[in-house]
Amino acid sequence: MMGRTVTPHDRGWCVGIIFFILGLGTLLPWNFFMTASLYFQRRLNTTELSNNETEVVRKEYYFNNWMTLLSQLPLLLFTLLTSFLYQRVSEMVRIAGSLVFILLLFILTAVLVKVPMDEERFFSVTMATIWFINSFGAVLQGSLFGLVGQLPQKYSAIFMSGQGLAGTFAAVAMLLAIASEADSETAALGYFITPCVGTLLTLFSYLLLPRLEFAQFYLDRSGKYEAGTADELLKEDNPVENGKLNGHTNGSVPNSSPNKGDGPAEMELQSSPDKSKQAFLTLEPEEQKRGKASVVEVFKKIWVMAFCVTFVFTVTLSVFPAVTADVRTVFPGKWEHYFISVCCFLTFNINDWLGRTITTLFQWPGRDSRLFPVLVVSRVVFVPLLMLCNVQTRSYLPIYFPHDAAFTAIMAVFAFSSGYFACLSMSYAPQMVEPKDAETAGALMTFFLALGLSTGAALSFPFRAWV
Repeated sequence: MMGRTVTPHDRGWCVGIIFFILGLGTLLPWNFFMTASLYFQRRLNTTELSNNETEVVRKEYYFNNWMTLLSQLPLLLFTLLTSFLYQRVSEMVRIAGSLVFILLLFILTAVLVKVPMDEERFFSVTMATIWFINSFGAVLQGSLFGLVGQLPQKYSAIFMSGQGLAGTFAAVAMLLAIASEADSETAALGYFITPCVGTLLTLFSYLLLPRLEFAQFYLDRSGKYEAGTADELLKEDNPVENGKLNGHTNGSVPNSSPNKGDGPAEMELQSSPDKSKQAFLTLEPEEQKRGKASVVEVFKKIWVMAFCVTFVFTVTLSVFPAVTADVRTVFPGKWEHYFISVCCFLTFNINDWLGRTITTLFQWPGRDSRLFPVLVVSRVVFVPLLMLCNVQTRSYLPIYFPHDAAFTAIMAVFAFSSGYFACLSMSYAPQMVEPKDAETAGALMTFFLALGLSTGAALSFPFRAWV
């Protein structure tokens, strides 16, 4: 029997907007937290005046170094745990629970702005907050990448576009704080209250998602939305969910045809909104019992994309912001106060967002192209280019690109390529496995994204020393 099912449309782009907000909500809190670095440095001031007006050096906390370390370690650890343990904790608990805890941590951080506290205790509380924000953020990000991987590829690009805009918001907030000449405490309150509002909006958007027909169609088809454990997915008394072997997202159908004497097998053609056809074959009981592929099996299919996303973020974090934030303008004066905010952070975040967003319009090279990993590796050229800009202070390398315009142009291409190739890697990976394994692929890719961030952050120390 031949049946035809029309895929529901994303009416008003509601699902696309929700995933954009979810992407924004995953990185907005941490981006604003980092933007408040001046406030933290002020609270941990390393000098004081004695009675005879001489400076007394106090304890050096190395705040930026510890912040980098304690943000990357839990990100790497918890994305790894999410990759392996996501089937044992329900999706609702992982996503909604993480958002609630992130909200509570930012409320605590905002309250502490007005609470007097000695430096030692403040430093300890802040470091603990950094650890837990990034731990819950890792679980949230890994779970959402797994969720969006079950939908058509463009929704992964939309999700990552939202992530890219988070950094732009933070950079604009930094510029407004500088322009208004607000004191560090007032600016910090704004930096911490804004993510609270953003996190609430993100939580509301996530809770709205299962009520939308378009999202429910794809999430139900994968047999995973709001499922408890893998065992529940494979129960023999659930023939509706487990009796369908979804075809690959390119519309292919496994090369198996039922024998006439083996019982009925139903071929179902589905039309997606973009006019493409997707075929689904209801197979025999032996095939119905086939569960999700193991993590290792999924990795074997997506290892090229895993390498690409790791390499992209390794190159990016190795010089941004550790090297780029120390570039100095050749035009002294008031422009000096805005130079890094505009030419480094705002330029990077806008172009990173553009690179992510353009993948919703076209994707080149294709996921099977050998040119794709070659272009990703070629981004390593940006490391020496940025190190040869007007970075101050410097001990070893000469300056070949002293002008502000040269630095800004290099930063723009560097950021655009980072966002573009990172987004393509994250979007392609879930499409290289069967729909039932898309969530595993998304969670695995989030781990390799975090691995790239951690590796890049570690390399930033020797790279800055070599300048």
